[in-house]
Amino acid sequence: MLRLVPRPAEAPPPAAALMEPAGLSDRYAAVRGHTEQLAAPLTEADQCVQSMPDASPTKWHRAHTSWFFETFLLRPHLEGYQPFDPLFAYLFNSYYEQAGPRHARVHRGLLTRPSAAAVGDYRAHVDAGMARLLAGGLAPEVAGLVELGLQHEQQHQELLITDLLHAFSFHPMKPALAPDWQEPPALGGRMLKPLEGGITRIGALETGFAFDNERPCHDVLVAPFRIADGLVTNAEWLEFIADGGYRQPLLWMSEGWGAAQAAGWQTPEYWQREADDAPWQLFTPGGLKPLDPAAPVRHVSWYEADAFARWRGKRLPTEAEWETAARREQLADAGRFVWEWTGCAYRPYPGFRTAEGAVGEYNGKFMINTMVLRGGSLATPPGHARLTYRNFFHPDKRWQFTGLRLAAEA
Repeated sequence: MLRLVPRPAEAPPPAAALMEPAGLSDRYAAVRGHTEQLAAPLTEADQCVQSMPDASPTKWHRAHTSWFFETFLLRPHLEGYQPFDPLFAYLFNSYYEQAGPRHARVHRGLLTRPSAAAVGDYRAHVDAGMARLLAGGLAPEVAGLVELGLQHEQQHQELLITDLLHAFSFHPMKPALAPDWQEPPALGGRMLKPLEGGITRIGALETGFAFDNERPCHDVLVAPFRIADGLVTNAEWLEFIADGGYRQPLLWMSEGWGAAQAAGWQTPEYWQREADDAPWQLFTPGGLKPLDPAAPVRHVSWYEADAFARWRGKRLPTEAEWETAARREQLADAGRFVWEWTGCAYRPYPGFRTAEGAVGEYNGKFMINTMVLRGGSLATPPGHARLTYRNFFHPDKRWQFTGLRLAAEA
C-alpha cells in the first residue's frame, strides 16, 4: 500500500547559528586545529608520500585547505591581504578550472618542497588573515563561504586518514598512523525490516548548511521495501569468499568482474593473513588488528557490494530508500562504521543548479560515472555527516571506509 509519508520535523541544523562571527570563529579554530592534530604524529616523509593518483599527501591536504580560504575568502574579501606565496596558488589548487592552472594531481607526491613546516607557516598566515576577517561583520554569503570552507576541510580530514592508510598499507612494518585509534562495537542485527512506501521528501532543507548536491529537497515515490537494520559483517563476507564469490562471474557486473580479475581481488582491501590456515587480520589506522567477524565489512568497492547483494538474493538500497529508513530510525550503525553504497548513480536532484563562480565546480561536474554512498564512517569527523549527505566514488574504489547493507522488494 502506498501512502503519503510526511517528512519528519528537523531541529535547526547547528550550522544555522554559525553565521554569528563569534561562533564561526570558534568553529574555525576547532576545525583547523583538528587537521593539525591529525598531522602532528607524522614525520616529514610521512607527509609527502602519495601511494596512488586517487590519494594526496598529508602535506598537500593541509596546504590545499588553506588555499581554499585564501582563494575564496581572503583575496576577495579581506582588504590589504597579501598571499603567503604566489606560487602556492598553482601548487595547491585541486580541480577549480576558474581559479587557474594547477600542479598535476598524479605528481603531488613529488612536491618535496615546501616542507611540512613551511606548510604550517602557510596555515598560520591564512589563520591570521581569517581571524581579521572573522573579527568584523560578515555578509551572509561570505559567512556561508566560511562554512563551506570548514566543511571542505573536514572532508579532507577524512581523506588525510584514508590516503595515508593506503600508503602505510604497503609498508612491511604496517605502522599505525593513529596509535590511539578505537573502533566502536557493532550494534548487531541483520533483519530485513519492511517499510511502507509512499510519496516522501528527500534532500536538505534550505535552512542550515548542506552541500549543493543535497538540494533541492524534493518528493519521490518510494515503493514498499525491506531494508536490513544492520550492516553486512566480516563474518558474512567470509561466507561469500568461502562460497567462491570472487570466482563466480555471473554475480558480477561485467566491468566489475574485469576490475576484480585485473587487480586480483580475493578479499576486501587491507585483509591479510600469514598462511592459508592463519586467522585474518585487518590493517587499520591503529595498525594491524585481528579481523572482528562481528564488525561491519569495509573497504569494498561498489562492484563487490553489488556482487555480494546478488549472492544473497538481495540488492543495494536506493538513495530514497536509505534516507527514508534513516529518517524513521530503522538503520542500526548508520554513519558509525562505513559509508554505505547505494544502488544509485550520482546524478543531480531535480532542479539542481550550480553556484556561480569557481565554487560552482565543487560537486556538479562530477555527476557522472560515480555511485552514491550514504551515512558516514569511522574516519568522518564528528558532526560532519548528515542524513542528506551524498558521498560519491567510482564503483571500483576501495580505499575509503566503504561498506553496505542489504535491501529487497517488499
